[in-house]
Amino acid sequence: MVEDRRRQSADAVSRLLEWAAAVDPSGVPPKVQARAALVLCDDLAAMVAASGEAEVAAARHAFAASSAGREATVFAAGIPRLDRYSAAAANGMAAVWAELDEGYRLAPCHAGAYAVSAASSEAEASGAPFAALLTAIAVSYEISARFARAFPFAEFSVHPHGCFSALGAAAAVGKLRRLPVAEFVSAVTGATSMAYAGPYSHAIEGTLVRNAWTATGAWTGMRAVDLARAGIGGASTTPYDVFVTCLKAGAEIDELTRDLGRDWAIAGGYHKLFACCQYAHAAVEASLELVRQLPAGANADDVIDEIEVATHPKGETLTTVEPQTVLAAKFSLPHILAATAVLGTCSARAFFGATLRDPRIAGLRRRVRIVPYSPIGAWPNDRPARVTWRLKDGRRLEARSLNARGGADQPFTVDELLAKGAELTADTFPEFSRVSARLVGDPGAEASRPWRAIVAEMTGSGHI
Repeated sequence: MVEDRRRQSADAVSRLLEWAAAVDPSGVPPKVQARAALVLCDDLAAMVAASGEAEVAAARHAFAASSAGREATVFAAGIPRLDRYSAAAANGMAAVWAELDEGYRLAPCHAGAYAVSAASSEAEASGAPFAALLTAIAVSYEISARFARAFPFAEFSVHPHGCFSALGAAAAVGKLRRLPVAEFVSAVTGATSMAYAGPYSHAIEGTLVRNAWTATGAWTGMRAVDLARAGIGGASTTPYDVFVTCLKAGAEIDELTRDLGRDWAIAGGYHKLFACCQYAHAAVEASLELVRQLPAGANADDVIDEIEVATHPKGETLTTVEPQTVLAAKFSLPHILAATAVLGTCSARAFFGATLRDPRIAGLRRRVRIVPYSPIGAWPNDRPARVTWRLKDGRRLEARSLNARGGADQPFTVDELLAKGAELTADTFPEFSRVSARLVGDPGAEASRPWRAIVAEMTGSGHI
């Protein structure tokens, strides 16, 4: 029975990757191209937002010290250029740092981040046209998302950044290098065997190596392509052996090929305006509604006696009361709700290092109580929250959100997301928002233009 499932998986993996290797820009529907352009620009803006963080800058300098050339742009002030592998790693570090990157709603997976860091660097270094970059992103997203759906983890054990970043990077770069089918299969499956057993708990505990998995995953995936071209790679059985046999994931084999080429995974992604774990977003929406009910001039920390949040099972994991790092704060419902109440926002400002030490926020964090939400609805209402403020004067304020905005069912408008990108990049790259609006608005108009020329315009670097 096990061997039968392994063989079924291998056959499905082969069909998926053979389809992916054959896709060219003409086979990507215009709506999918537009989504890929939006994911690209959204994730690049998230990189810029994190680029000034001390640890991100220090990692960037470390990558620069061993860089072998100046092929590709790192999206940071000063516009450093490194070899494509080092640039991909530096951008991969920044991509998920601020928790503002795009994600996938149907399974734990940030497929955009796994593709964009490597694909942008490879496309710039190789002179690939914009259409080829969008195709690589859409195809890589498809593979990462389908693997995440096909090999689900029953419990919060292995973090998706560790599992899927290398294979996503390999898929994107393999497409850009136009690998023959056999080499493409070898590269992606080989990269699958290079997955990290990154503990999910590292996100909640704020262990910062969690943010490095997308950096090393980008580098590893690119090198997996190099190795495949040298005749060194994986097999179609490798994903099953890695995820099911080694990491004890489930096996929903049909997810690898169901509606392949018709139902594009990138259309099922979500975007963020709140700089924290998406599992908390419904609770943030409810909290912001309560903020609007406070009397003018009232300070939340002065008037709130207790915050109760009823949340779904994934939200119930976000329990840290005294987060020691900014990452831990982004995965802490007590901090997220206390900071939102005190500051009236859940933007990046709610997670600056100073907010962790703010006595108003720290005091309110200790008065947050997490309880189960019941009953949990069917998708897309499977991540609800109800937030109750019990005030010191005896009053009770309550708000709920059954499903946070940002997913395909309740998407943010393109204008909202472009405005987010403009805010995140204005000080570093003043032209970023103008160029992004053009790319997202009509990606076909830029199809043949080299990505390196677009990057030069977007960053004002003059490097073409």
